[in-house]
Amino acid sequence: MSGQMSKELREKVQTARDASSVLAYASTQDKNMAILAIADSLIESKENILSANSIDYSNGLKSGLSQAMLDRLMLNEERIESIAQDARSVAALPDPVGEEFDSRTMENGLQISKRRVPLGVIATIYESRPNVTVDISTLAIKSGNAAVLRGGKEAINSNVAISNVIKKAIKDSSLPDGCVDLIGSTDRKIVSEMLGFQGGIDLLIPRGGADLIRFVAENAAVPVVTGGVGVCHIYVDSEVDIDSAVSILDNAKVQRPTVCNALDTILIHSKTAPQILDGIQRKWGESGTVEVHADERAYGMLDENTNLVVKPATSDDWGREFLSLKVAVKIVDSIDEALVHIGQHGDHSEAILTHNKENAERFLNEVDSAAVYVNASTRFTDGAQFGLGAEVAISTNKLHARGPMGLEELTSYKWVILGDWDVRS
Repeated sequence: MSGQMSKELREKVQTARDASSVLAYASTQDKNMAILAIADSLIESKENILSANSIDYSNGLKSGLSQAMLDRLMLNEERIESIAQDARSVAALPDPVGEEFDSRTMENGLQISKRRVPLGVIATIYESRPNVTVDISTLAIKSGNAAVLRGGKEAINSNVAISNVIKKAIKDSSLPDGCVDLIGSTDRKIVSEMLGFQGGIDLLIPRGGADLIRFVAENAAVPVVTGGVGVCHIYVDSEVDIDSAVSILDNAKVQRPTVCNALDTILIHSKTAPQILDGIQRKWGESGTVEVHADERAYGMLDENTNLVVKPATSDDWGREFLSLKVAVKIVDSIDEALVHIGQHGDHSEAILTHNKENAERFLNEVDSAAVYVNASTRFTDGAQFGLGAEVAISTNKLHARGPMGLEELTSYKWVILGDWDVRS
């Protein structure tokens, strides 16, 4: 493929590969100083970044981008401040590189341990989210990896503006030039080239919609971690505080409905269904912003004379990631029924709302998803909220990494063996 590969991709990956061998041994202080410089520069350059973002947002409106994509694309001063703060949080975290763990001394006297090492060159393909440019860059730097970024054409002006800030901060630091770079071309063939760049890219992480994730999973010749697409469920048990449960359901659905950890399906025990549905109707009926896709029993309990938009649920609503102010509602007669439904449709973030400790423990043990909650909103599935500073993705894989991926998930390890002139008998 190398003869057909675009010159820009080939050169930037090779530069990143050269830089990664230096970055792998960079001091924690040098890495932190570069990350803090990136954070400061983001704030100093916010007017330029916002100007570039306004062009992307305007183009997105004209091209008919979905509301979910537009929300992920949009930057404002508050979001830039938050992105910069996440970068500072990454700088404050312990450096994973060089950490030794699982140490043991064998009967023959050999001292064996594992030592964390960077992966090398991490590539990311992402849609619409200019914050990813910063998140990946800072996490890659802190974990000793080089990063090659390829954002979507809908955010190209924002990504270029942010990338220029990052590259200048790196150039002014002690880190090697080219350890973080953005592919400027928006030609779609570059995605396929990245997926096939064996020997150049050590890990590829896609962040985008289901179509992108599926394309990467089916076509990648390099190691990939896929995720960020998934259906989030909340099961409301038979023993629950109604007001608290409604508050959590509202937060999980409404606080930011266009992201992957927003609530998609509510499962309600039949014992508490009338009270929960009444609370939902009062909460969402005031504004009329949420569209409820209700199964037959739930539909019959909701009042059509309120502002709440209610539609009969179809089979397609179960296992559907809405990414909007829509939610599916199903009434179940037991926790067993809820667990079966989640087992068929869930793998991202699932929660149980209950006062029953036995049911809570069953839920934690039997739900096999990336994040499993008791009495909390699924909106917490986020690298910053989990104390990781930021995240490169939320993995729904089971191998290598699962859930929000932070610094440790961007490292591997090597075995370190200390002997005393030993030979094997």
